[in-house]
Amino acid sequence: MRRDRATVENDLERVLDYFPRLRERLHQAGGKLSGGEQQMLVIGRALMTRLRLMLIDEPSLGLAPRIVEEVYQILRRLRADEGLSILVNEQSSRRVMRFADKIIVLRDGMVQLAGRPADLLQGHALHDAYFGAGTFDRSSGGSDE
Repeated sequence: MRRDRATVENDLERVLDYFPRLRERLHQAGGKLSGGEQQMLVIGRALMTRLRLMLIDEPSLGLAPRIVEEVYQILRRLRADEGLSILVNEQSSRRVMRFADKIIVLRDGMVQLAGRPADLLQGHALHDAYFGAGTFDRSSGGSDE
């Protein structure tokens, strides 16, 4: 879709630097890639658009733990190197706590809890918001039980 061939080639090289596995499989159909490689391909395709905000839905779904860790390491590098803002929808709160600057817990479309990971790890507020137990003081991120 882009017509600036030299810039596209530079961007592709940058993406392949982030994802060396994709370089090895450059001429393979996307549907023939492993689940982890497909996730890398999705992220790489998004990067080709020169986006500033990336929304990723369940980046760990169905992937082996080693591959999940690799994907998250790449997301950290993209955030640090590219200044990319990343919004992650993830069921694994433990994994996201190590990755995120801010956590927002939604339930039934409503914000149940929001704050920095270090603050949310104190007390039971995160557990309560995540699993629907107790009541919350949404403004402070703390449980009022």
